[in-house]
Amino acid sequence: MRAAGHGETLLRVSGLQKHFPIRKGLLQRQVGAVKAVDGIDFEVRAGETLGVVGESGCGKSTMGRLITRLLEPTAGRVEFEGTDITHLGVGGMRPLRRDVQMIFQDPYSSLNPRHTIGTIVGAPFRLQGVTPEGGIKKEVQRLLETVGLNPEHYNRYPHEFSGGQRQRIGIARALALKPRLVVADEPVSALDVSIQAQVVNLLDDLQDELGLTYVIIAHDLSVVRHVSDRIAVMYLGKIVELADRSSLYNTPLHPYTKALLSAVPIPDPRRRNARSGRILLKGDVPSPIAPPSGCRFHTRCWKATKICTTQEPPLLELRPHQVVACHHPENAPDQAPEDTELLSAAVEAVELVTVGADESPVGASAPEKPAAVTPAGTPGEADAAGEPDAAGKPDAAGKADAAGKPDGAGKAAAAESAEAPARADAESPADDAEPSGDGAGKGAAGPSGEE
Repeated sequence: MRAAGHGETLLRVSGLQKHFPIRKGLLQRQVGAVKAVDGIDFEVRAGETLGVVGESGCGKSTMGRLITRLLEPTAGRVEFEGTDITHLGVGGMRPLRRDVQMIFQDPYSSLNPRHTIGTIVGAPFRLQGVTPEGGIKKEVQRLLETVGLNPEHYNRYPHEFSGGQRQRIGIARALALKPRLVVADEPVSALDVSIQAQVVNLLDDLQDELGLTYVIIAHDLSVVRHVSDRIAVMYLGKIVELADRSSLYNTPLHPYTKALLSAVPIPDPRRRNARSGRILLKGDVPSPIAPPSGCRFHTRCWKATKICTTQEPPLLELRPHQVVACHHPENAPDQAPEDTELLSAAVEAVELVTVGADESPVGASAPEKPAAVTPAGTPGEADAAGEPDAAGKPDAAGKADAAGKPDGAGKAAAAESAEAPARADAESPADDAEPSGDGAGKGAAGPSGEE
């Protein structure tokens, strides 16, 4: 098997599915299936980092376990360096374990509490029958030093370490055999913010030093934006958009991607006067046991039409290096222009809270059609705002209730509006005129992760 060079395809996934059967009765007959991953296609090139984001339950972690062959796929094909590894047994996968490793989400449960750190990190060498130069102990101590731990921790137990240190131990174990591909399943979600930065920087440094290829599964959009070259957005077992980092954050094509990015706050006090819109999707993600027909997002989409309920949109490249599965994409030509009648459910599918320092939340004038959600602006405008522009049905939280007391987001906005004059007196004109930057999107909080 020829090793893939930098930039060549290292991993190729085609039509990958994983359905977990539901069995009931005395005879345990199958009565249904949880369609955790239901037909995804993507490639990972050597030396790059692919980020995967989505809400809880969308199949991110299951996808990671499938491509590392910790789970047996129901259907589809997984190729690593041109070799089909979809249905390899334990013996066939053993040599490939040197090249494909995984960093698990929970640093507490992924380490055996009865084993010392030396035993845990040295386990891959013993399982693969590899004796590194200088012996296993010396190599383990070198790995601990590489990930920022003291080599003297060799004989300590996992309970003696903090969460960030345990995650570093997991990283050291994954790197022991010098793999080509590392799948990191939410490597920083269980850590404090300060420790997250250390672990993310460590992963970056190790990639530059060892030439690693990453598939990073995360729910924090700031982490994904910082580490990824390309980003895949998953929804209910499907990839709905796949694009390079700048294209996805500046000009998202799928409405779901736009809704996720609208949650990105602007962590810049100089831009507190900037108007911002937050798209609030109503309802929960539908059950993967019985996903909706057609486009799976149509039950929560403000642009859904009849075609969205009957035909599943194919994954098409509508812009260079940016593919999307949507009949009515944002920032791109409509793929079904003849179908213009919105579903009745689409009108109530989304709410928009628009908050500015000099205005209260929009509430009184609701647009007749949610088509107004379609962004009006150029990529430069979206970038300047730090998040994609959005417009849509105003949020009911922006209205005062019958008692005249604002609720939900209206309280925060009313307080913000009341404080605006005081701030305006205290601020200099130069502060008011200062243009906003484009890097604020990095301090984002994204969709919640999955177990």
